[in-house]
Amino acid sequence: MNNYINARPATPNVVRSLIIINVVAYFLMLGAIEYAGKLPMDLMALHSWMSPLFQPWQLLSHMFLHSTDSIFHLFFNMIGLWMFGSALEQKWGSQRFLIYYMVCGIGAALLHNTIIGFQLGPMMADADIYMSAPSYSNFESFVSNHLPGSYENDQINNFLVEWHKDRLNPGFTNESILFVNEVVEYRINIPTVGASGAIYGLLLAFGMMFPNAMIMMLIPPIPMKAKYFVVVFGLIELSMGLRNNLEDNVAHFAHLGGMLFGILLILWYKKQDRNRRVNHL
Repeated sequence: MNNYINARPATPNVVRSLIIINVVAYFLMLGAIEYAGKLPMDLMALHSWMSPLFQPWQLLSHMFLHSTDSIFHLFFNMIGLWMFGSALEQKWGSQRFLIYYMVCGIGAALLHNTIIGFQLGPMMADADIYMSAPSYSNFESFVSNHLPGSYENDQINNFLVEWHKDRLNPGFTNESILFVNEVVEYRINIPTVGASGAIYGLLLAFGMMFPNAMIMMLIPPIPMKAKYFVVVFGLIELSMGLRNNLEDNVAHFAHLGGMLFGILLILWYKKQDRNRRVNHL
């Protein structure tokens, strides 16, 4: 572990099985979407608790799915699973490693959905207010507050200009109500997929178990000790998550959730190990 993580370690059983499951699930989902449209993704991807599409099993199933738009989402997650997971499974054993991986993935989903609830709450409240009193000024306020960058959208701008010219026209009011409903429906039904939350949990564990191991960053290609690598990536994810950029399709708080639940479980593991050693004295 004192050299760069670029030599191929032996791939233990659980890591190998998880990689196979993720790869098989990717191609099965490709075929299912081709056959049944978006229904498979609606059923298995993680949705917000506010969404009518949410189901409890999605807290687990989402972590075995990956974006079908690009295989690179799957590829980079599996590289992370192989790199960090192999060393951790060899150190902890298969049972402890599998429990850790699953807890991090589910914990990532829980934190992600909790944060999404806080982020969507104001929009849902403003949408309800708008439905009770639709008007040009209230619509403009809703758009500016919940669709940043909307003033660069020609369609929205043209609609506002035309409505401003004829504020008493009920047609504009009806269209605005439909638009607000569409925005709310779209935002609460955005699906989340990927093993990234669990992988960030593995990264956190690797940094704690092998703090002085050297990791070569991809962009930029800079070697860094694992303990610093974890801190850098954690701060990046926190910064990006707090931005709450609607055009950013990365679930940053899911990544942080994997790390948070990971450190809690590692601390519990250490406590269990200490108690076991005391009992053996």
